[in-house]
Amino acid sequence: MAAHRKPRGTALRHRRVATLAGVAAVSVTGLAFPAQAEPGPERIRARVDELYREAEQATQRYDGAAEQAAELQRRVGHLQDEVARKAEAIEAARARLGELAAEQYRGGGLSTTLQLALADDPQQFLQRAGMIDQVGVIEQQALHSYGQQRLALDTEAAEAQQRLAELSARQKELAADKAAVQQKLAEAQHLLAQLTPAPESGADPDETPAPATGRAAAAVAFAVAQLGKPYVWGATGPESYDCSGLVQAAWAAAGISLPRTTYAQIDAAPRVPRGELRPGDLVFFYSTVSHVGLYTGNGRMIHAPHPGAPVRYESVDVMPFAGAVRPA
Repeated sequence: MAAHRKPRGTALRHRRVATLAGVAAVSVTGLAFPAQAEPGPERIRARVDELYREAEQATQRYDGAAEQAAELQRRVGHLQDEVARKAEAIEAARARLGELAAEQYRGGGLSTTLQLALADDPQQFLQRAGMIDQVGVIEQQALHSYGQQRLALDTEAAEAQQRLAELSARQKELAADKAAVQQKLAEAQHLLAQLTPAPESGADPDETPAPATGRAAAAVAFAVAQLGKPYVWGATGPESYDCSGLVQAAWAAAGISLPRTTYAQIDAAPRVPRGELRPGDLVFFYSTVSHVGLYTGNGRMIHAPHPGAPVRYESVDVMPFAGAVRPA
């Protein structure tokens, strides 16, 4: 037995060689199978859909901010017109006070009241209105009118400045939302470029809306006429639309004014259960209420889906249903 026993050093060397061989095999296996494979087409399309939803949420914020900015711009313009008008009236009143002051000066001196009125602080003048009885009725009327006009002008000018500041803030929000939309859309386009292009379905000529009456019929007819037009975020027609811009334009053609954003549109008319939908109803999707279409009957709608997809018919089941309203 002793003659067949391997030397102790030789056995140790054999065990070390076997261990190293096992380590090498594990390393080669690890190199042959990467830890994370490239995402497949389905994962890419899911991410693209997610990006489109996020972009649409940002689009609705942009639409709302743009509507507020436009209203503020109108208000600022009105205020600026009022300030200019009041400034002209004040100049006329000040000229009249100057004539009265000249008459008083020629008659023996300028009254303290007129001196104060011709100064630059109308509030101080009105606080000392008791001094008005030192002059005659004509002067009293002129002084009171002037003081009120100065206060009105200062108030309008201060409001105009406040509205301008609000407008500037809204414009910054617009820029931020626009950048967010563009970033998400760019990422979606980058991902889509990795896929084999699949043609988007356009308007289906065989689709026929269910019968509708009254204003709903006019809204549906308008939507049908827009089939095939491109989706452009922030657009309200007539050449392109985003989702809320399309339904707003459709119901405007029927004589009904709707708010600009999906968030406001869903509260602008009575709610309708899903089982009672009729052509012309607005159908909303996702828990964030970030997408809307115009129901056309038979489980179908016309909507502006997302960039790269034209206004088209689609099933109301393609997205998570959030609610519906009936404008008329």
